[in-house]
Amino acid sequence: LNGSAAAQPDTCFGVFNASDSQGSAHNSIASPWFSTAFGLIGLCSNLFALCVLLSSSRKLSSQARSSFLVFLCGLVVTDFMGLLVTASVIIPYHFIKFAWAKVDPGCHLCNFLGFSMVFFGQCPLLLGATMAGERFFGINRPFSRSTSISKRRAWSIVGLVWGFSCLLGLLPVMGLGRYTLQYPGSWCFLTLLPNTGDVIFCLLFALLGIFSVLLSFIFNTVSVVTLCRVYHDRESVQRRRDSEVEMMVQLVGIMIIATICWMPLLIFIVQMVLQQLPASGQLQVLPMETQKMLLIYIRMVTWNQILDPWVYILFRRAVLQRIYPSLRPRPSILSLYPAFKPSLRHKLTTD
Repeated sequence: LNGSAAAQPDTCFGVFNASDSQGSAHNSIASPWFSTAFGLIGLCSNLFALCVLLSSSRKLSSQARSSFLVFLCGLVVTDFMGLLVTASVIIPYHFIKFAWAKVDPGCHLCNFLGFSMVFFGQCPLLLGATMAGERFFGINRPFSRSTSISKRRAWSIVGLVWGFSCLLGLLPVMGLGRYTLQYPGSWCFLTLLPNTGDVIFCLLFALLGIFSVLLSFIFNTVSVVTLCRVYHDRESVQRRRDSEVEMMVQLVGIMIIATICWMPLLIFIVQMVLQQLPASGQLQVLPMETQKMLLIYIRMVTWNQILDPWVYILFRRAVLQRIYPSLRPRPSILSLYPAFKPSLRHKLTTD
């Protein structure tokens, strides 16, 4: 692969020095047990979260909460399928050590794996921004919509996010950018080389992810400030907005995890691409240091798919109430004084 790198710049092989990486790969975090453990933990976590989500959705009467659970379900399904698809290719490689050039001479498997990395990577970021936007309008502009988003419309929005991410992932297949084999030879991803198509696709992927994270941060910050004001409003003491607080705690948790796991990779991609622009057309092989840093950042991204389901599992109202008992809703005046006359009870209820 090393000798054909310069002669075949359009193939998915030859971007990294395979002979130098094989010796150090056995002692790195790219061991088969490391990848297997990550995959199993992530799959089990997402399956558990999906079961809890399905159980909770059957008991809900609030339409706003139901639509929020639809977005959460879409996020959990995306993380689960992302781990399942990528692990089904990466883990067998670590145990078999097959030769990519012989098994996949047409780069079809590499393109599929690269597409999966981009698709299942961009979806959680876009879904996080969508959920933050939906809660922003639901909390700050409650009268701008006649009714809350229905489950069907929420699933339609999730489908649009999946469709947009699919189109983004197909751009290299249609000619914009390339998916190439990455260090230590077990996975494929976008190419950090200073070619015009690669630069455009890398910047598009990274800047879109950064924009999604920043948008989530803005929406969630404003929503949290609004909820804090409502909680300290004297007129709202009797009506604790526990459901809104629960959703915002989960959203903030998802946003923090996405920021910690994704921002280093996205900033690294932008930084590397812009630094290598002066060497456009000359650099055909990524430096070993860049290859190793890219692998480390991808490992950090994997934690996003593992930790996302635990945000919902641990930050539910039932769990939070055990930790912070004051979150339990206060009883109404009618439940405190059941001896009220029926006429007075009717008047208070009407008021």
